[in-house]
Amino acid sequence: MSDQSNSNSNSGNGALAFILGGVVVALGVIAWVIFGGGIGDDTPDVRIEVPGVGAVEGTVEEG
Repeated sequence: MSDQSNSNSNSGNGALAFILGGVVVALGVIAWVIFGGGIGDDTPDVRIEVPGVGAVEGTVEEG
């Protein structure tokens, strides 16, 4: 009987770690965008143009 053993079981661990790291980074970016990452402004600007009157401008307030 041979005393040799296969040590090829670690060959897929590097790829699995790389994929798992990419998933963690992607989830971090998504969480940053959702929870206040600074993309855009939450206050919309409103501009209504009425012929003969001019432009009426303002911001939308919650309430």
